Amino acid sequence: MGSILILNGSPRAPRSNSKRYAALFSENCKARTAYFNISSKNHVELCSKLEEFSDLLLVFPLYADGIPVTLLNFLKTLEQNPPANKPNVSVLVNCGFLESRQNDVAVRMIGLFCRQNGYRFGSVLKIGSGEAILDTPFRLLVLWKIKKLAASIQSAKYCTLQTTMPLSKKMFLKASTAYWTNFGKRNGITKEQMETMQIEK
Repeated sequence: MGSILILNGSPRAPRSNSKRYAALFSENCKARTAYFNISSKNHVELCSKLEEFSDLLLVFPLYADGIPVTLLNFLKTLEQNPPANKPNVSVLVNCGFLESRQNDVAVRMIGLFCRQNGYRFGSVLKIGSGEAILDTPFRLLVLWKIKKLAASIQSAKYCTLQTTMPLSKKMFLKASTAYWTNFGKRNGITKEQMETMQIEK
């Protein structure tokens, strides 16, 4: 059994859903794991740590249909500072869309990086409705798939998994609108303000 380095590529890593997903993975993985947030200052340090692990799990949210710039900048550094023993690279990506397939482009971006730089591409877990699913009864669906992801990486029997809330688009839109309206209210922002394109006065 190998060991897994988990890197959180979310721009708001310390308070992100990606952090929660990474924690669930660690709790349900029998292999040794270590977790780090990617920051603007630790790229070279993280590149050197890869020498100690057989596998790398990148955990991140979908940003503008692709990978967030936090992760993109790290991959640029990794391209210039590759470890002598390259780990297998797996992905756990979540998006706010209902459909988990919305994550496909981001997954292909990581796959392309792996092909161009000589890394074996491992397992994938694509999560839809990622902003909300952990706080609903459907959390069990995520947990089940995370357990399968962990088992596939541990055994090196890599696979692609996906999950989302089993709701109709209409029901999901209604629920997500209520979620974000209440989120805005807690932060002193009205629904009308969130519906405008103006983000600063």
